[in-house]
Amino acid sequence: MKKVFKIIGYSFLGLLLMAGGFCAYVAAVGVPSYDPPTIPEVTVEKTPVRVARGEVIAQIQCMECHANNENRVTGKFLGEVPAIFGKLYSKNITQDNEKGIGKWTDGEIMYFLRTGLRRDGSYAPVMPQYPNMADEDLKSVVAWLRSDRFPVQASKEEGPESELSLVSKLLTHTLMKPLPYSPKLVALPDSNDPIALGRYTADAIGDCYSCHSGDLIDQDKVNPEKTKGYYGGGIEMLGDGGKPIATANLTFDEQTGIAKKYTKEQFIRMVQTGARPNGTLLRRPMSPRPMLSDRELGAIYEYLKTVPKIHNDIAKKNAELQSKEAPAEKATAGR
Repeated sequence: MKKVFKIIGYSFLGLLLMAGGFCAYVAAVGVPSYDPPTIPEVTVEKTPVRVARGEVIAQIQCMECHANNENRVTGKFLGEVPAIFGKLYSKNITQDNEKGIGKWTDGEIMYFLRTGLRRDGSYAPVMPQYPNMADEDLKSVVAWLRSDRFPVQASKEEGPESELSLVSKLLTHTLMKPLPYSPKLVALPDSNDPIALGRYTADAIGDCYSCHSGDLIDQDKVNPEKTKGYYGGGIEMLGDGGKPIATANLTFDEQTGIAKKYTKEQFIRMVQTGARPNGTLLRRPMSPRPMLSDRELGAIYEYLKTVPKIHNDIAKKNAELQSKEAPAEKATAGR
């Protein structure tokens, strides 16, 4: 029996040494790089219609993460991300040739948005990926980035490099990888099918599930509906004043979801204006989406009806988060 325990002990010690060695290796090398990809040759025609559509998508995605206080997409600190992942900063995506993406080709931008992989093979773990965004909408984003709109005009301003924590570095060696690039055309949804339009607007354009699901890391970008806790909410993020807040349950669960909280009209107004039917306002990191039309938001509402219901009491979770914060605030005030 002693021999068995000895073997188990040595095995456990060996595993600890292996894990420690792996962590030391990851800490030293940081985010892994990959072979430079083969970028498709694409030239995007910059039409007024595409620029306008790209601006709508940019207001939902690009501006939210990249716009500074002057409304230029020079990058900024991503304060809503929990500190366990480190200090994360978005990049300069203006037309500047040195600090921005002025020298990127249209194909390189589209490839990067699909996969998260730059032309030199470096991987951007902080950047979301958009494998299900239609080719036409991706081209519209490129047209906006190339346009005369103020936010994208060349600027050499840039934020610091992200300071990834060991947790983040470990994730880039395990769960977080560049997505594969598919040469197949991704078509726009049938605009006459509200369920298809709602799914596309929420998942491919809005990326809503990435915050309103069960885990910030355990997500399926290619098949969003397979994401853990899909639209059940509960991810802990940082809101106003750096206070933790859990994301809302957007399923139609009768007790904890939005089934009895919002009619379709109330849901549309709430998302567009940030005001709930009871007069309270949405809290950061959620912000209003006035750029989305009644039709698009109504379609999202109809799609959410089809999502499997998840019983997840977010109000209770937020109350628990606030109660944890209260003692710390009292201790600080007493100093």
